[in-house]
Amino acid sequence: MAKPNFIELPGCEPIPIVFEDRSVLAIDKPRGWMLVPDSWRKTNWNLQTAIDSSIRADDFWARSRNLRYLRHVHRLDADTSGVMLFAKSEGAMRAMGEMFESRRMEKTYLAVVEGVPREKEWICELPLGPDPKHFGKVRVDLTEEGKEAETHFRVLLSNERFTLIEASPLTGRTHQIRVHLAESGSPIMCDELYGRVEKGYRLGLRAVRLAYKDTFTRRPVNILAPTELFLKEFGFKLTPELAKEKWAAQQHRPTKTG
Repeated sequence: MAKPNFIELPGCEPIPIVFEDRSVLAIDKPRGWMLVPDSWRKTNWNLQTAIDSSIRADDFWARSRNLRYLRHVHRLDADTSGVMLFAKSEGAMRAMGEMFESRRMEKTYLAVVEGVPREKEWICELPLGPDPKHFGKVRVDLTEEGKEAETHFRVLLSNERFTLIEASPLTGRTHQIRVHLAESGSPIMCDELYGRVEKGYRLGLRAVRLAYKDTFTRRPVNILAPTELFLKEFGFKLTPELAKEKWAAQQHRPTKTG
């Protein structure tokens, strides 16, 4: 039975599957989907719930794969798009979760900021914690309660208004990239929590790459999300220089699934 290369859920556009093997399935998560309800923003309808319901309903995308289990291994903010990894079994969930916790998962994001940052490359290691004055926000927390957070940033390209930045978080704190860029003086474009909103734009943050060594086969895995539309939204193109980046290495090759 042929497997569709997308997840079809009620009331939304099909969600592309960008990678799949026996253990995991990765999607290109659209903006606007909450993964699970936040403590400050409750909802009965979120991506994980929708996927669970679709599997129980034996919808074709799931039936063609004989799927009975699909759980998110990590999180993306509701307004962040890009590579989102799911485990197909409890065993895979444990293995992949441990990989994230032990920092053996290489994560790459593209962020768009206004203006030009002071540095071409820098590392932000400011600890983070919940903001007690603003429910749902995160702040720099220099007390003993602050959690370790580390993000590596590198300027890739600038145009008349925006700068494209590669962000590589070593830790996985809530809103980590968003807070670290804001604290560096370059908040992400259209970030309603840590920057400013401008009509006609959406949050300038996209998860573009996950890379790791498969626990079972020991082979390297490189999962990519398309970047062309995201770049175009902010007036950038995939230049020959950008095309050499790891997250762009296979942009024009279809990803095999199965």
